[in-house]
Amino acid sequence: PHLAVVSLFISTGTFAHLKLPSISSPSLDLALSVLYSVVPPALNPLIYSLRNQELKAAVWTLMTGCF
Repeated sequence: PHLAVVSLFISTGTFAHLKLPSISSPSLDLALSVLYSVVPPALNPLIYSLRNQELKAAVWTLMTGCF
């Protein structure tokens, strides 16, 4: 699970530095900065809560539709 956060962090940073200046826009820069700075810390509580077996079973039940 932490690999997903690290790869998101690295890929958004890489894209931000390698994007062409011709496709630069304020809205794209804002979206990249949000992905880079807000999303990884927001995902960490979700990742740590998925270690709980009861929560993992509840998420599995929701995803498979078996009630």
